[in-house]
Amino acid sequence: MDITIIISIILAFASLIVAFIFEGGEPSALLQPTAALIVFGGTFGAVGISFQVSVLAKIPKVVSIAFKKHKQDRRQIINTFYKISNMARTSGLLSLETEIQNDTYDKFIVEGIQLVMDGTDPEIIKKTLENKVDNMEYRHSKGIAVFEAAGGFGPTMGVLGTVMGLVHVLGNLSNPDELGPQIAVAFIATLYGVGSANLLWLPLANKLKVLDMDEIVTKNMMVDGILMVQEGGNPALIVERLKGYLDDEKEGEETGEQ
Repeated sequence: MDITIIISIILAFASLIVAFIFEGGEPSALLQPTAALIVFGGTFGAVGISFQVSVLAKIPKVVSIAFKKHKQDRRQIINTFYKISNMARTSGLLSLETEIQNDTYDKFIVEGIQLVMDGTDPEIIKKTLENKVDNMEYRHSKGIAVFEAAGGFGPTMGVLGTVMGLVHVLGNLSNPDELGPQIAVAFIATLYGVGSANLLWLPLANKLKVLDMDEIVTKNMMVDGILMVQEGGNPALIVERLKGYLDDEKEGEETGEQ
């Protein structure tokens, strides 16, 4: 579990509530079940209309991905290719068949090396692996789109809830003393809509985008490594080439030939 995202969500909501209390507000005033029903029910309904059931069914898994701590280390991947390229140069490509059965190897690397051992043309290997990366990006984009859509529908549902509340208020003007509190309650729907969009849905979409871009870079790094192993490249040169995928120079200095 990535504790950072949990702390950030708590901090975001807590900041709003504490600021509201400092302004003299009562926390209980923020709890309006009807406003929550309009905003969240309407948002979920609109999202349900917008996407296929197959996409919606994967949302729990997508959410779990956003909250998980991702351990894939590009430095370790470079060391893996250094080891593989050494074996291929000293003992031949077929010597990798037993090595890649190790569960520690990424499935994408195993599939690529298997194509290399099968004697597949380099251009075909490149296109095959790039197609896998493209398909992965497409799958990820559908999950991201759900949260982006929720971030768009949420504020609109909030305004809709506020309008409904104001219609109720204006239809009952016989008691002017209650107008102020009733109007305040009506605007809670807007707060729910804007708050949920900007503190939950859109940040989750952005987090998934960052994870997607990071994984694409990692997969492209693997494609380069696989093709260089097929070419019989010098292990040291492979390491130097793959260092270009690291996030900073310090990481690059700590990587390779271990």
